[in-house]
Amino acid sequence: MALRELKVCLLGDTGVGKSSIVWRFVEDSFDPNINPTIGASFMTKTVQYQNELHKFLIWDTAGQERFYVLFCILFQSESFQTLKNWVKELRQHGPPNIVVAIAGNKCDLSDAREVPEKDAKDYADSIHAIFVETSAKNAININEVFIEISKRIPVVDTAGATSGKAFKLGRQASESRRTCC
Repeated sequence: MALRELKVCLLGDTGVGKSSIVWRFVEDSFDPNINPTIGASFMTKTVQYQNELHKFLIWDTAGQERFYVLFCILFQSESFQTLKNWVKELRQHGPPNIVVAIAGNKCDLSDAREVPEKDAKDYADSIHAIFVETSAKNAININEVFIEISKRIPVVDTAGATSGKAFKLGRQASESRRTCC
């Protein structure tokens, strides 16, 4: 059975659940007291999809690593605005075939929702991104978002290997903290 390695990097505001999603996907567990990621965290998980094994190499980081897939997490309106800034920077500086997946995490907290599902879905459609509402706490759509990512990542010809170019993403300041001239 063929093995594909899929590099995934999670970006998003602090506290939106990036580490919880990874932990739920890899360990099928949820820790309500998980500590914030300092620097970077790396985990792997291999799953069978159709007639292939897909090994996810997952970086939970501030965006300083090389990656082929961006997995943004959003829930609050401020996170949604920051997401748009990340996507703009990725489209300008990233590889042309980057796969963008947007996870509307914490969908179990529907009473606290600030971003309507339709707005997030419409935005994802406009940038040709995957959109899935998730809940790491209740294990809603966690595996599904990774399956959708694996469907979209193109098969890489190992004979013509990728260029290995990297780029550095800047930190995105929230609108309320930006200054004007």
